[in-house]
Amino acid sequence: MNITQEKQGNLGAVVKIKITPEDYTQKVEKAIKEQAKKANLPGFRKGMVPPAHIKRMYGKSILVDEINNLLNDTLNNYIGEQKLEILGQPLPKMDDTKEFNWDGNDEFEFDYELGLAPSFDVDITSADKFTGYVVKADQETLDARIKNIRKSYGKMTNPEAAESGDVLWSELTQLSPDGSVFEGGITNTASVRLDLIEDGEILKSLIGLKAGDEVEIDLKKAFADDAQLAKVLNISEEDAKELQSKFRLTVKNVNRLEEADLNQEFFDKLFGKDTVTDEAGFVAKITEEVEGMFKQDADRQLSNDIYEKLLQKYTLELPDEFLKRWLKATNEKLSDEELEQGYADFAKNLRWTLIENKIMKDNSIEIKYEDVFKTAKERLDAQFRMYSPSPMPEDQLAQYTVQFLQDKENANRIFEEVKAIKTFDYIKSVATIDEQEIDYKKFTELTKA
Repeated sequence: MNITQEKQGNLGAVVKIKITPEDYTQKVEKAIKEQAKKANLPGFRKGMVPPAHIKRMYGKSILVDEINNLLNDTLNNYIGEQKLEILGQPLPKMDDTKEFNWDGNDEFEFDYELGLAPSFDVDITSADKFTGYVVKADQETLDARIKNIRKSYGKMTNPEAAESGDVLWSELTQLSPDGSVFEGGITNTASVRLDLIEDGEILKSLIGLKAGDEVEIDLKKAFADDAQLAKVLNISEEDAKELQSKFRLTVKNVNRLEEADLNQEFFDKLFGKDTVTDEAGFVAKITEEVEGMFKQDADRQLSNDIYEKLLQKYTLELPDEFLKRWLKATNEKLSDEELEQGYADFAKNLRWTLIENKIMKDNSIEIKYEDVFKTAKERLDAQFRMYSPSPMPEDQLAQYTVQFLQDKENANRIFEEVKAIKTFDYIKSVATIDEQEIDYKKFTELTKA
């Protein structure tokens, strides 16, 4: 067997593999004998089929399989031995002038095109400066969070007249253009949440309604979201999109979720017995929680700033034409237009992956299973807390985490997240991070800019 490599510019190469019968004959004969032992053919006892018979019937397909296996092993070993950092996967070069008999006497020659990763260094020092934001909770955000939590633990009441934020349990009847009931039209009894009404004039017309009151309403105008309209009327989103009629809304009941009292029972439900004993302690805990969420947003912003600035600092060249051919070869349904539209983002992410891998390798940063498990557990805990502020028992959370990571896709996603966290943590540890306090509204405006 003979393997050679020809450079194709700075970031490309063609590997030529020449195979003679001496390289593959024994492998083919072994494969034929193994298949003969397993074959179950008419006229022969199982396992007693003569190898010569297998060769006559399946010899060519076995030869093709063995040549492919030999090529894959040879190419992968060569790439490893030569320490070639390739991008994508090797692409076979088609040559219609080469014809093989596949009779066991051929000398084969196959060419593979490689896309090579650029050679570069990443040098992060204190001269690299970034801004880290410390986001403080403003009163409006704090009040909204407190109100939401109190309602989550509140009780349902039935006031006489509706106010903003109430729910109208209503009968909805489709009307004709003249205001009469549309015969055979849509009718449904459903909860109409006033906090979801988009139109200010319509909302105003619903405030103050009592059980038994009727009002004509343009539901299409009231709900800007067709999905919400479809839910209220119990129809499909397609039908909701085409809806033009007005409706008669008859109030059957007014429902209001009252906020829970700020008492010890409420505090104990939220934080555990006697952890918080007064309103000041409650507000302090909620402030801590809210600013903890803001910290996650600020960390993401800092990571994004690092990502963008390092991509500007390290403008890596890529074998673009090879990568485009590889993307097309591995995604048969990818159109030329889709490739051109999406390639810039693909290349940007690939450049970052190269920078990330370089930082991990140069600084011997390892990812252990404990890191993946801890991160997955934290993500699941945060997800569960969205539905209940009370923490899940540790043993139950650990069990959910194990089950979650048994899914390969979940495990890979968390692995990549841990990899990113470790990379950014390293960068933050050596770069200069200038901390700056900022209130939530200004931070939101800054991140939208």
